[in-house]
Amino acid sequence: MMRRRQFITLLGGAAAWPLAAAAQQPSMPVIGYIGPQPSELSADRLSAFQQGLKEAGYVEGRNVAIQYRWADNHYDRIPGFLAELIGRRVAVIAMAGSTPGAVAAKSMNSPVPVVFSVAGDPVQLGLVASLNRPGGNLTGMTVWNAPILPKRMELLRELVPSASNIGLLTNPTSSPATEDMTRYAQEAARTLGLQLHVLTASTESEIDAALETFARRGRSALLVGSDVLYFVRREQLAALAAQHALPAIYDRREFAVAGGLMSYGSSILDVHRHVGIYVGRILKGEKPADLPVMLPTRFELVVNLKTAKTLGLTVPDALLARADEVIE
Repeated sequence: MMRRRQFITLLGGAAAWPLAAAAQQPSMPVIGYIGPQPSELSADRLSAFQQGLKEAGYVEGRNVAIQYRWADNHYDRIPGFLAELIGRRVAVIAMAGSTPGAVAAKSMNSPVPVVFSVAGDPVQLGLVASLNRPGGNLTGMTVWNAPILPKRMELLRELVPSASNIGLLTNPTSSPATEDMTRYAQEAARTLGLQLHVLTASTESEIDAALETFARRGRSALLVGSDVLYFVRREQLAALAAQHALPAIYDRREFAVAGGLMSYGSSILDVHRHVGIYVGRILKGEKPADLPVMLPTRFELVVNLKTAKTLGLTVPDALLARADEVIE
């Protein structure tokens, strides 16, 4: 018969087995995700980010956890979110779509890696030493749209050859890339013999006033600069452009889907997917300093025929033939 002391010893050892096994299990890494926009407006981009994570071998709730912070278009909240997530010792921070946020992250000089997507030149912004060798604790993707502004202007002129006044709508309060956009647009306007008018708007009411004032010039068309505010207010922008009979071209497909006349630019969902891939690679041990900043490789031309008809425009067959998508 087993003695009482032996039985108690065995029972105590069995009870300790689950605790020992749990202690040996590796802890789940935690990602800090900062979204500059409200969560309800970010579902498609978040899904693309999670798809990128999955391609890198990570699924939320299975082998990685994510702590979300949403700035709701209040960029001044982002430094606080960064400090909080760094204090929680997350493994990596993903921050897609906020150039001011990436600049704030760089200034903190934190050991926590940050994967960004920005709308300007990361070298000029001081985020990385070079695109091929970032050399610090930040890397990601640039959707630097300024260099393709001349292409957008050419497309706009092809569709509206009668327009001699081109407006460039910019938000100087939230986009450090505004100077670059203006410079590229000025050079393109001179080459094409067009008159460029730089419009500034950082609130809903300013957008309305800027478009109304510019439309009075006549023979006008509009280039909408890259900005988070404009993306969030894309339906308002498309409606105002139609109301003031302003043919306009935008940087993302979502504008054309919302009723904008035409868009040409990189796929924002593809950008968020690549941010997710880079976050996964960092979780696997790669260093941000060795991961090159990626540039967009895919550009989409989308034409909204319904809006063209509303504006009384006939889209040339040659332009339609080059379109990646035609909304009817």
